[in-house]
Amino acid sequence: MSKIRNANKKIESAVVGGYKKIEDTVIGGYKKVEKTVVDGYKKVEDKFVDAYLKQEGETMEEAKERIKKEESLRKEKAKKEKGV
Repeated sequence: MSKIRNANKKIESAVVGGYKKIEDTVIGGYKKVEKTVVDGYKKVEDKFVDAYLKQEGETMEEAKERIKKEESLRKEKAKKEKGV
């Protein structure tokens, strides 16, 4: 009985270890792709804000904050017009 139990433990360790390696590889790959996509989006967003939305004398962060406030005001106004 002991030999079978030891063999099962070795198999279990090998399977769990293999699964963990695969899991780490897949998750690591996903995180790398996600970071690349998000970083790319942020670069495009920054260039768009800089080229079309930033007002003279405004920093990029100030322009983004102003845009967020304006969007919030538009949403509030739309809710009031709908009567919500």
